[in-house]
Amino acid sequence: MSETNEKKDIVEKEFVAFPDVAADVINVLLYQGEKVANEDSLMAGPTESVYQGKKKLRNQYEDICKYKFADGAVHLMYLIANQSRTDGKMLLRKAGYTGGIYREQYEGKIKDACPVIEFVLYWGEARWRSNRSIRKMFRKKSISEKEWKYVDNLELYVFEMRRLPKETRELFESDMRIVVDFLAEGNGYRSDRKVVHKAALIKMIKVLSGDTDVDGIEDWLEEQGIREEDEIKVCELFDQYERKGRNEGRKQGRREGRKEGRREGRKEGEARRLVKDVESAMNFFKVTLEKACEGLGTTVQGYEKAREICLESEASL
Repeated sequence: MSETNEKKDIVEKEFVAFPDVAADVINVLLYQGEKVANEDSLMAGPTESVYQGKKKLRNQYEDICKYKFADGAVHLMYLIANQSRTDGKMLLRKAGYTGGIYREQYEGKIKDACPVIEFVLYWGEARWRSNRSIRKMFRKKSISEKEWKYVDNLELYVFEMRRLPKETRELFESDMRIVVDFLAEGNGYRSDRKVVHKAALIKMIKVLSGDTDVDGIEDWLEEQGIREEDEIKVCELFDQYERKGRNEGRKQGRREGRKEGRREGRKEGEARRLVKDVESAMNFFKVTLEKACEGLGTTVQGYEKAREICLESEASL
């Protein structure tokens, strides 16, 4: 995995893993907004499971695992995967993840046996056209209905986060509402919603916009005197961060301008020296332009180009 994709994955995991965001995602996407899960009933679970490779045991990682407790016991396990690209074999990965969890339950590594629900948050721009069921995945195989009867029809539940309908987006109550509305409405998005997870939200918006330079955001918030517990609206936070970008852009522009000016100054100075040397040689030695250039180790074309630079500089004054 490239460093860019790794950083993006980390930001997505960090954001969705917040208990209030995870509960919100579960309730909206799985239960159409019904309050089935809440942050108090969810507990982070292990994201690693083990399977037998060709020669040795291998480990595999899911992005987010949440146990749902009821009456003091584990009631359900939710596995949440973040995907930035479509994956035609995601179904097989799901079989590995859920199979690994059930295996650990069978072996007693997990105290309470429980059902596992896995679903995918797909953040990519292209439509997810990859297979979502075992039947579709193997539809080209010559398998009879009698045979299909005994094949477990594993299904993949994928939610295209950039294309959620408005009525679904409006069900979100956490900072996820800001993210999905931003993805739907673009850079012109503004809202008076209060931001809870300020640093994580800015990072999430940046990586989903294609910018993985998310270092230093916590430092910037501290410089601005913005604490996690402070109340601040989306529009206020975005405006402040955009001003930061504009200020940095102006500073960078000035730095580049000074560099460019120095480069142009050197270029113009070298051109003037060359023209002066060539013309002095012509006058002093009474030789042609070609001879003067040859004697100074340059060409007529080089002299003419230098002269053009000098004339352009004089015309701009």
